[in-house]
Amino acid sequence: MNDGLNIKEDSTGFTIKLQCPHQNSIAYIIPSESNWVCQKELMTPHAISGFFSDLVELNDSKIESLMQKWGIYFRVKELDSNYD
Repeated sequence: MNDGLNIKEDSTGFTIKLQCPHQNSIAYIIPSESNWVCQKELMTPHAISGFFSDLVELNDSKIESLMQKWGIYFRVKELDSNYD
């Protein structure tokens, strides 16, 4: 894991390992009521995009401040008609 970001599939879903000299964490993406609509290979981007969409929709100033603190900005884009 030289680049600090590693996504691996396992029997229950996906693990996302994030590591740098200052942080070390792991996120798990597993099948749920909101991500079943996507094929398994696309479950990770579907879940993360949906999560951030719901998170910013809360319009909570604490969440906005945290995202700005970490330099994370998110916006929903139109669906790509070439993507099936």
